[in-house]
Amino acid sequence: MRTETDSLGPVAVPDEALWGAQTQRAVHNFPISGLRQPDIYLRVTAMVKQAAAEVNVALGQLDPALGAAIAAAAAEIVAGRWHEQFVVDPFQAGAGTSHNMNANEVIANLANEALGGQRGTYRPVHPNDHVNMAQSTNDVIPTVVRVAAALLVRDLLPVIEALADALERKAQAFDAVLKPGRTHLQDAVPVRLGQEFAAYALAVRRDGAHIAAAAEGVHRLGIGGTATGTGLNSHPDFHAAMVAKLSALAGIAFHSSGNLFESMQSAADLAHLSGALRTLALTLTRIANDLRLLSSGPTTGLGEITLPAVQPGSSIMPGKVNPVMAEMLNMVCFHVIGNDQTIAMATQAGQLELNVMMPIIAYNLLQSLAILTSSIRVFTEACVAGIEANVERCRRLAEGSIGLATALNAHIGYAAAAKVAQEALARGVSLRQVVLEHGYLSAERLDAILDPFAMTEPGIPGGEAALEA
Repeated sequence: MRTETDSLGPVAVPDEALWGAQTQRAVHNFPISGLRQPDIYLRVTAMVKQAAAEVNVALGQLDPALGAAIAAAAAEIVAGRWHEQFVVDPFQAGAGTSHNMNANEVIANLANEALGGQRGTYRPVHPNDHVNMAQSTNDVIPTVVRVAAALLVRDLLPVIEALADALERKAQAFDAVLKPGRTHLQDAVPVRLGQEFAAYALAVRRDGAHIAAAAEGVHRLGIGGTATGTGLNSHPDFHAAMVAKLSALAGIAFHSSGNLFESMQSAADLAHLSGALRTLALTLTRIANDLRLLSSGPTTGLGEITLPAVQPGSSIMPGKVNPVMAEMLNMVCFHVIGNDQTIAMATQAGQLELNVMMPIIAYNLLQSLAILTSSIRVFTEACVAGIEANVERCRRLAEGSIGLATALNAHIGYAAAAKVAQEALARGVSLRQVVLEHGYLSAERLDAILDPFAMTEPGIPGGEAALEA
């Protein structure tokens, strides 16, 4: 162990650690979950430190040699190195001070070693004076969350589009597959399987558009506001230069929030994005549940579609195959919805000049983006792409559905059609047989009216209504 000193006194730090006294205190104070912030959060934190060093050098605020060493150390973290040195639990001190100092200390030690200094001495590079120059936790962490979220949204949107495209391809392939419609889980008028899948595709595509629109809010950056939004201890040009530098480093066009006080007080942009993810999760849950229901059986359920078999489904029942990809997607969606509730509560929990709940907003929002991206990709490739229609079963169920009685309304009236449906169901015979027995319609007329395919498009089956006024 080595001994370091912060404003509260001496702290023992492991010799091999790149972190320092303030991080070590956080490790001691917050042994809460054993979780760690995701890699994207660490990479973007280092990106902000790299940008700040380069901007401060350009503005004449930081010695070029020190700035170069800080930027180089930060760039290594951006590239994926040293992530094991970030050891603070997401459930930590408010605002994310512990994480910010973890980054400052690791980068300072890396820079000092590159300059010939010793780990833990903070000479010539100091974590606060140099790595954290012109910054505060209060503007760094909200900026990190916004940039990281924007990067993850950039990964998520194509995956959503790919799912919508896959569903659309199934809609086209299944367009001629007649099946029973169901409302309230009871027989309804016929539909085509392709119509169901086309609706799924549009719902997913619209949710993707909503997420893209919501993500515009996270492109607003407030870096340079320092402690409360005043910009104290930063160069007047620091904010604008940082926005430009981060845009270049991330490859995404960011812009000023327009009010640096608002950037620290409000996490509403993050809550709005999370809300859009929640809506997608609700849509995906509904679709996954439908696929599980439509594929149920295969002999005792609906069995109208077959999902790809990707693994055995039971440790005791031979031959059983379960809809595991849809089940996985359900679980991810439930988790995302729970994350959104946490983000909502944390968003309203800020006071005055600062929302101190940023660490858990960061953890939940970035996790939601990441698990949605990976789960949708897997669901599309391993489930949706391989769905097959059980055409004959779909047709048989459609032709036997009492929902067909709806087509009789315009010809014999709702009351008579209801009696026909009830009698057919009670006797276990077809609607056609009951109608002919009662002499309501001729066989030729009835064939045209009870054409299930005609019922899947607007219009009156069988042509012009014959019902008397």
